[in-house]
Amino acid sequence: MSLIERVGRGDVAGTVAALGELTTDQRRAELTRLTALRREQRGEWWRVPVEVRAALLIAGAGCHSAPSAAAAWIGGQDFRSSGSWDRPELWTVLRSRPVEWQIAVATRLARRPARSWNWDDYPLLERLVLATGMPVPSSDAFVSEWLSHRSAQRFGTAPGTLWGRLEHDPFAPVLVPRLFEVPGTGPLLGADRLQTADRWPGCLVRLADVGVVDRATLIDRCLARLLRGGPANDQRGFLQILRELAPTPAENTAHLRTYLALLDGLSTVAAHAQQVLAELHTADALAAGSPVADLLAEASATVFFRTEKKLVRAQLSWLDRVARQDRTQAGAVLLALAPALGHPDPAAQEGALKLVARHLPAAGGAVLPELRTAAEALDPAHHARAAELLGVDLAARVEPYREYLPPVPGPRPLPGPLGSPAEVAEELGALLHGDPDVPAFERTLDGLVRHAHLDGPALAEALRPVLRARPWAADRWADWTPRDLLYVAAAAAGELTLNQAWSARTPGRSPLRGNRTSPFGAQLAARLEEAAWQICAGPPPFLLAVPTDGTGTLDPSVLIGRLAAYEAVGATPGEVDLGQALLRVVPDPACAPAAERLGSPAGQRLARWLRAGGLPRQEAVPPAPDGARRRSRWPERVRRPALTLPGARTDEPLPADAARLVGPVDGRSDRAEGFWFERCAAHWVAVLPGHREELAARFQWAFADVAEYDQRGPAQILPLLAGSGGPAGRAVHAALAHGLGAPAGAARTAAVDALLVLAARGDLDGQLLGSGLAALVRRGVVKANRAAAALRSAADTGAYRTVWSVLAPALPGLLADRPVHAAGELLALGADCARRCAARGPIAEVTGLAAGGGSSRLVKEARALRDVLAAH
Repeated sequence: MSLIERVGRGDVAGTVAALGELTTDQRRAELTRLTALRREQRGEWWRVPVEVRAALLIAGAGCHSAPSAAAAWIGGQDFRSSGSWDRPELWTVLRSRPVEWQIAVATRLARRPARSWNWDDYPLLERLVLATGMPVPSSDAFVSEWLSHRSAQRFGTAPGTLWGRLEHDPFAPVLVPRLFEVPGTGPLLGADRLQTADRWPGCLVRLADVGVVDRATLIDRCLARLLRGGPANDQRGFLQILRELAPTPAENTAHLRTYLALLDGLSTVAAHAQQVLAELHTADALAAGSPVADLLAEASATVFFRTEKKLVRAQLSWLDRVARQDRTQAGAVLLALAPALGHPDPAAQEGALKLVARHLPAAGGAVLPELRTAAEALDPAHHARAAELLGVDLAARVEPYREYLPPVPGPRPLPGPLGSPAEVAEELGALLHGDPDVPAFERTLDGLVRHAHLDGPALAEALRPVLRARPWAADRWADWTPRDLLYVAAAAAGELTLNQAWSARTPGRSPLRGNRTSPFGAQLAARLEEAAWQICAGPPPFLLAVPTDGTGTLDPSVLIGRLAAYEAVGATPGEVDLGQALLRVVPDPACAPAAERLGSPAGQRLARWLRAGGLPRQEAVPPAPDGARRRSRWPERVRRPALTLPGARTDEPLPADAARLVGPVDGRSDRAEGFWFERCAAHWVAVLPGHREELAARFQWAFADVAEYDQRGPAQILPLLAGSGGPAGRAVHAALAHGLGAPAGAARTAAVDALLVLAARGDLDGQLLGSGLAALVRRGVVKANRAAAALRSAADTGAYRTVWSVLAPALPGLLADRPVHAAGELLALGADCARRCAARGPIAEVTGLAAGGGSSRLVKEARALRDVLAAH
């Protein structure tokens, strides 16, 4: 039986035996058949038995004589998830080759980018490194995999302890210093799933104690990594290591400038740096010529530029402590304090003024000019106190209020079509290495179809280098992404047969869909499936659904022109392409007569669509009460407000995937779609441009998860919805309310951006947003302090009137009966906004709270807001 026959039968042991009987030339001759079999399997790997894929991998590894070719074969993406690297047969084949060949292959495999690695790659490479005695690889991916596999020991997936593996690990001296340079290592280094004694921070300190790594190097690299910044979960790991190392005062003094720079980092890192600097400052006792004595002003300038209240309070305490310990430093302390007078938090300004009152007598009049200048940024609530302390009349300098909102986004017309096969290949390569926007994706998809029609062989030739670097391989475990354009490129390059392309359009057989495919992913996958089939069967001249604007909208006159061009060459539009074009076209009835003059059925469909006003708008509404108790597998969903959509009814039939996108929605259902927002949000909005209310209703589960589960991805869609067209009703404002209360700062920032864009376009309903936000806080879905932080960020851009329009209707619900936790922050923000935009008119709940007794912050802030609203 021949080698290729054994591979086709999945006979792994027989494949190894057959390789042993072949000469070098015979092995090289087998490569043509093996490559053809691999290409045949690539598009449908999930249907190929694991044993067949394993045998194919091993056969190719044994037949390639060049280490570079062997490494490219073994590391191919279509062999991922096969588990073949763990097989002893592959080890046998590799070890049968010369040591130099093994080293060259292992070196190339270790240098692959992280995205090319699979879960079972590392053990084989570790064995090769140890068996050949080659230098320990130190690529980013190899370091990450070493960290992951060593960590697995302490997570219980393998016997032994972390320290037991590291103590005599020959890789540790080389790879431990690299842990501080490789992206993404922090979460594992800081993980704490088992006992405290068996954690990376403690083990790294022990490695330094026994001389495996240098302690000074660990401190240097740890501080450098923290200074570099990064995600919070990454930074926390390195901060834990630094704390475990517990540098001495002398070691910390050697890194004073680094600690000073860290004050501008992540809040937890900045707090640690602030503590270290304060301790050094105190221990140094302000000795003359001290290297830390001059850091006070610089540290204060950095901290007072931050918004975190805890950091600001700690800095004020540090300054107060210094002035109390040495009254001769009072002047320096007040000058360092000056930036706090312009802090956005009125409470921080109040704290700074208290220190001015306490230490100004000792500081003397020399500091007054600078303090008076800084006081110009004070909140109007503190003007009277500043006049009393500093002798400056700030009230006379207040200018008439002016609202500042971002400019309304204008049209973003798409550039013209790609002009040559080379341009198509270049755009495809760029798309695969980044996060393509809607114009890039749409132009590339159109370019593949357009140039397959104009010059298929030239396009295939231009695409081959791209496909060699990134061959098409199906991934049915994830949702659609723009990178699935590789499937259409494979069709354009002749790597898909007509039967394969047709089969992919059969339900359940598409390589672009799986269990996690969202409805929007299914619609986009349908477009790619149709485009690939059209290329194989005879491509049309171009695609109809390519938008004319970056938001996804399509000019009706342009679509009419495209259909006329189709008629001129006798082309028939694809159903999915035409359906997407109808969803995108701006429904201008004035263009219907021009469409009616088209003779094709597609032209008549467009005319009827335009006359009917396009896709009917749907209003998201609460479900009608039915008396039934709402139940869910997830208790938190019961307290979420639900919205429903009736489903759009159109006279024109839409393809199945498009029809699913406009069907009914019931927010009470436990059926939540698997939305993956990280890379696809803009593309999803561009599927249904001008229908942001419907989109928001379909994403309502995901937006609620933003607030409750710290899901950050869905928040990315909020600014896109705000910039899209169509009514903004309950669903859009509910999405915004969830985003404003998100735990993650990045999610709240996205919500603030959306809020400001809606306000700039005149689409913000403050009453709807404010009352909805109050309801979410009352239900426990959103925390008031997070909403206050987000609204403060919006106000600080100059949109005080906009924020007040949200707070005014929110406060009654937040204060009625028993005020919610952190209501004082919202009252303080309300007083600031109302004072700046001259809002007037009492709010009964505020007045009632202010009339109560006590001196709590809640009552004080209520009185302040009451007085502002009653001012004349």
